Amino acid sequence: MFESLSEKLEKVFKKIKGRGILNEKDVDEALREVRMALLEADVNFKVVKDFVAAVRVRAVGVDVLESLTPGQQVVKIVYDELVKMMGETVTRIPLVPNRPTVIMMVGLQGSGKTTTTGKLGRMFKKSGRKPLMVAADTQRPAAIEQLAVLGRQLNIEVVATNPGDDPVDVCAQGLDRAQRGAYGVVIMDTAGRLHIDDTLMEQLISIKHAVKPDEILFVADAMTGQDAVKVAQVFDEKLGITGVILTKMDGDARGGAALSIRAVTGKPIKFVGMGEKLDALDPFYPDRVASRILGMGDVLSLIEKAEQSLSIEDAKDLEAKVRQGEFSLEDFREQLLQIKKLGPLEQVLGMIPGLGKLKGAISQVDDREVDRIVAIINSMTMRERANANLLNGSRRKRIARGSGTGVPEVNRLLKQFAETRKMMKRLSAPGGKLRLGRGMLPF
Repeated sequence: MFESLSEKLEKVFKKIKGRGILNEKDVDEALREVRMALLEADVNFKVVKDFVAAVRVRAVGVDVLESLTPGQQVVKIVYDELVKMMGETVTRIPLVPNRPTVIMMVGLQGSGKTTTTGKLGRMFKKSGRKPLMVAADTQRPAAIEQLAVLGRQLNIEVVATNPGDDPVDVCAQGLDRAQRGAYGVVIMDTAGRLHIDDTLMEQLISIKHAVKPDEILFVADAMTGQDAVKVAQVFDEKLGITGVILTKMDGDARGGAALSIRAVTGKPIKFVGMGEKLDALDPFYPDRVASRILGMGDVLSLIEKAEQSLSIEDAKDLEAKVRQGEFSLEDFREQLLQIKKLGPLEQVLGMIPGLGKLKGAISQVDDREVDRIVAIINSMTMRERANANLLNGSRRKRIARGSGTGVPEVNRLLKQFAETRKMMKRLSAPGGKLRLGRGMLPF
C-alpha cells in the first residue's frame, strides 16, 4: 500500500533533511518533486494543486526557514496536510439506539460489495451487535448465493431472495425482519453494474426512499484509482452517500483513490479492505496512513493487531520463560504462528518504523519461510524442542527428512533461534526494554 509513493517521497525528503538551511528555491524544488510523485500516484490533479499550495504557504514561513531543522519541519507540514487531505479524524458508523441501524451498500459490480457486507456483518457481530444481512442484488444470482454462503460461515442470518425479485420489496422485507427480530444492524447488499446507468440509479433511489438508510456506503476498488473517485462523485450526487469503503487496498501500490476521494467528494473513508479474509476490514485512520506514506510506520495498528492474537496470560508466561532462560524452540514456533496471525509479513514490516524500506532487501523472509521454519520444528520431538542441545548431526538429518527440507536449512533455523534467544535475554535483563503485556510484540 502506497509503496511507490513512499519511495519517491523518501528520496525527495532525504535531499532537504541533510541541509542546514532552506530557502524558498529549495522548498519550491522539493515541492515540484512532491507534485510529480502525487500525480504519478494517480492523485486527482486539483487535489494535488491545492495540497502543494497549502504546503508551500506554510513551508516558506519564518518558522521553517529559520528553524534549526528546516527539512524535518517541511516533512511535518507535509504530514499535517496529508492528514487534512484524507479527513483528519476517524469516522465510525454511528449506531442508532432502540431500532436497527440501516446500512445500504452501493457501488459498481466487481467492487467487492458482497464480501464487504459479510466483513461488516462479522465486525458488528464481534462487537456485540446482532446483524442481519439482506441479499438485495437480485440481478446477479451468484450474489444471492455468495451472501448466503458468507452468512453460514459467519453464523449471521441472511434474508435470501430469488433472482428477479423486486429489490425494493426485498429491502423492505429485510427491514421488517430486522425490526421484528430485535436486530441491531441490517446491512443491505444492493445491485451493481459494470458502469453507471439510469436504471441502476433509479433502483437505488427507490430503495433509499423505501428503507430510509442511516448510512449509504459507497464500496470502491482502490486499484481503479481516479475512476473510483469519479464514480463516487456520481453516486454522491444521485444518492447522497455518507461514507466510502475502499477494497483491495493491500494491492494498491499507488494510493490515488485513498488520497483523492475524501477531498473530491467531501465524504470520509470509513473502512479499507486489506485482503480477502473476512477479518481483513480495518477502520481508516488518516494519521496512520500519512505516517506510513512518509515511512514513519504505523505502530498503533501493529499493537492493535497484536492485541487480538496475544492474550495477557500468554504474554506474561512468555516473559517469565525469557527471564528464566527457558525460551524453547516450541515457544519460538508459537511466537512465529502468533506473528503470522497479524497478517502478511510484508504488511507487518510496513507498520514498523524504519523497516518499510527494507522490505525488498529481506523479501526472502516471507510467509513461506515462516511455514518452513514451523515445519522443521514440527518434525522435532517435544524433548528436542525443549532442549536444542540434543540436536546432533543424526537428529538434524532426521528432522530435515521429516520436514522436506535440508540439513543446511535446519542449521540456519537453529542459528536464528540461538540469536533470537540471546537478544531476548539481553532485553529482559535489568535495564533492558522487554516489557511484554497485551498489545506488545514478543520480539
